[in-house]
Formats: sequence, structure tokens, C-alpha cells
Amino acid sequence: MRHFLTLCFIGGALLAQAPKLPADIDPQSYSRLPLIKRSSLDEKSQKIFDFVNLGKIEETPRIGPPANTLYSVEVAEPFDHINQVLRKTVAGPKFFEICTLIAAREFDQQYEWTGHELAARRAGVEQNVIDAIKFNRDIEGFAEKERTLIQFGRDMFRKHKAEPALFAKMVDLFGRQGMMELTITMGDYAMTAVVLNAVDQHLPPGREPLLPLK
Repeated sequence: MRHFLTLCFIGGALLAQAPKLPADIDPQSYSRLPLIKRSSLDEKSQKIFDFVNLGKIEETPRIGPPANTLYSVEVAEPFDHINQVLRKTVAGPKFFEICTLIAAREFDQQYEWTGHELAARRAGVEQNVIDAIKFNRDIEGFAEKERTLIQFGRDMFRKHKAEPALFAKMVDLFGRQGMMELTITMGDYAMTAVVLNAVDQHLPPGREPLLPLK
């Protein structure tokens, strides 16, 4: 009996700590759209569903971008494919992750930021670089590649252009292919942020939000 009461107390405490979801948020997808059932799709669409779901044949997709983009199956496939290609950029995973953070920060996208801050740490991005993006801090004194890429991203999102000298520096540091892939990565994650903001994607319980939105 004592163990039962203890479990009830712990369970109640966890529920009390979990933030209440808005009325229009589905409790399984944590977004405004319910999870699509694989069995509701035709054979061709099921193959795309499995591709987007990382080859796992399950009844419901991964939450986040896959669960939402699958509402347009034909779009979901190239959407996911280009993301997988960009993860192999010649610039390397460290700079790929910096691009994801730049886009997530510019669109205040909590779900995207939280997942990619953790990924950025694993890829070797230093915490002071992460924090400079997170808190919009000065980037003077950073290594040349990090400083140039962050400034390039800020200018593209805020000024909608890159000055000739900054563009030339990007090409000098990353090569033409690397510059283009990093630029497209920022665009890809900006697109993802727009999708996630539209459906008001929430983090699932137990995931600590890492992006301050105020």
C-alpha cells in the first residue's frame, strides 16, 4: 500500500509539473494537427511515410516536422530528402548545426532550437557560440568561420542580403559548394520553423525548453 501511494504521489507530481497544453493542441502530436495513421494512406503514400519515418514501419510518424509535413505526402518526401542531404554538407556537421540554430533563433522556434542545441553540442559547437546565437550577443573574438557564418546568417534574415565582402569571405572560408549548402541549410530550417510555428508545435513532456522566448 505504501508503494502504491508513493507511485501515486510521484505520478501526481509529474503531472503537476507538465505544462497544460492549449485547447487546440493534440495530446499525441503536441501540435495543432493529429498524427496521421499509416493505415489511412494508399500504398504509394505508405512508402513515403516509411521513408520520412526513417524506414520504421509504424502506425504513426515521429512527432515534429515529419508528423506535420506528411499532411502533404508528395511534399514531405523531398522536404525530408533535402534535409538528409544537407546533413552531409562539405562544411561539416559543426557548421550545419550552427545554421540550424541561426534559423531557429530568427523564428523563435522552440522545438527546433531545443533539439538542435543538443545536436550542436554533440557536433562540437562551443557553448559560447551557441549562447551568442541564443541571446543575440556580439561575436567579436570568435574564430573566423563561426563569426563569418553567424554574421552572414543574421544579415540574410534581417537585411535580406549579404554585402560583397561578407559573401566573398564565406566563399573563401567554405568554398562555393560549402557556402551554398550552408545557405540552403539556413533556408531549409527557416522553412521548417515556419511549419512548426504554424502548427504551434510543442515539446513533449520531459523535454526541457532551451530557447528563451521573452
